[in-house]
Amino acid sequence: FDERSLTSLIKKTAMKPFDMLRRSEPDFKIANIDKDSANSEVIAAMVKFPAIIQRPIVEIGDKAVLARPIEKALELIGPRSK
Repeated sequence: FDERSLTSLIKKTAMKPFDMLRRSEPDFKIANIDKDSANSEVIAAMVKFPAIIQRPIVEIGDKAVLARPIEKALELIGPRSK
């Protein structure tokens, strides 16, 4: 990711960047960010330390979800045809 594409993806989720982090990852401490950090600082840390980004993120068109639990991705995909 670069900052521009990650910012675009995060906007599609309607989540705050900090809420998309794996705070138990060792790189999270190195990133030196917290819940009061500016969104731009959090996004810069996400680009520098991609291991701190929660996954998977599923993107379809102008929407995206952090697919935890996986049912969130299934809701985004919608009903499957038989």
